[in-house]
Amino acid sequence: CSAGIPFDGGLRCLCWKILLNYLPLEKALWSSLLKKQRDLYSQFLKEMIIQPGIAKANLGVSREDVTLEDHPLNPSPDSRWNTYFKDNEVLLQIDKDVRRLYPDMAFFQRPTDYPCLLVLDPQSEFETLRRRVEQTTLKAQPVARSRSGLTNVSSPLKAAPSSLSEYEVLPNGCEAHWEVVERILFIYAKLNPGIAYVQGMNEIVGPLYYTFATDPNSEWKEHAEADTFFCFTNLMAEIRDNFIKSLDDSQCGITYKMEKVYSTLKEKDVELYLKLQEQNIKPQFFAFRWLTLLLSQEFLLPDVIRIWDSLFADAKRFDFLLLVCCAMLTLIRDQLLEGDFTLNMRLLQDYPISDVHLILKKAKELQDSK
Repeated sequence: CSAGIPFDGGLRCLCWKILLNYLPLEKALWSSLLKKQRDLYSQFLKEMIIQPGIAKANLGVSREDVTLEDHPLNPSPDSRWNTYFKDNEVLLQIDKDVRRLYPDMAFFQRPTDYPCLLVLDPQSEFETLRRRVEQTTLKAQPVARSRSGLTNVSSPLKAAPSSLSEYEVLPNGCEAHWEVVERILFIYAKLNPGIAYVQGMNEIVGPLYYTFATDPNSEWKEHAEADTFFCFTNLMAEIRDNFIKSLDDSQCGITYKMEKVYSTLKEKDVELYLKLQEQNIKPQFFAFRWLTLLLSQEFLLPDVIRIWDSLFADAKRFDFLLLVCCAMLTLIRDQLLEGDFTLNMRLLQDYPISDVHLILKKAKELQDSK
């Protein structure tokens, strides 16, 4: 896997599920485990998306209902309305981020072949996530217009939204891939209130979902949403400390890892290390994004997926990522040694080499030279 997994026959999808500890090594257990997990995910959908939607539809049915114990202005932390509004804040942030996923690819804007029937049931009157976002943003429109940037919830591929048109993306009964990603992140946020949703998680779930949703095996492809959710949850369990601000300076936090990139570089290429130190180019200026998002913002999606083959296959769990970061630095060492602060910052924030095989080969050499 470390040398790159062939996509043929859904091999990569299968290997990732094993490497991310979703599937056990014992093949005989796969079908029962998958059934159990996918049923569990349906349960999450019912509890966190369908139930609140039905409750919302019912709560406003008659005047008496609303003025009883629970009502929209009820300040009690136990109020269902209170939870609903809090969830909406998280949902709007997720919505804004997932609409922007890989704007250079049409994939996330396209309809999925397997829309979630539980959620898109034409008989249902309950409020879906899509409707929640529509209602919340449209009500906030006058406020949003006066604050720069806040109205930009439209898909990046389209011109500025004209009133409702940005939501009429797909006809009823269809849903775009980004909507599926939105649901995965919303359920994750609800189940993990300690971390909830942090910007950047969309960049972690995107490549996972893309890989599973393009699985040549249609039986597995159909369950891409549930499988992505559990693989994402397992992956986040390993890297979530990078997203928790209060842990930044602890030994498991991101600052420690960024410094590790520099201490590894010092070992491998002291001249380059001293040059970056002398120019006061701190690792947080570039390595923060590299490490937190597992390089998903630095390369095109197919290349990110290839890098992740090696990262997921790393026995020590992401030690190899530090070596990849070092390789990226040493491969542009001549430019960095010649450049001034501004030039070097530009190189590091918009990395110039697009051949990931070259980078991975270099990282392997660094690993072997220990």
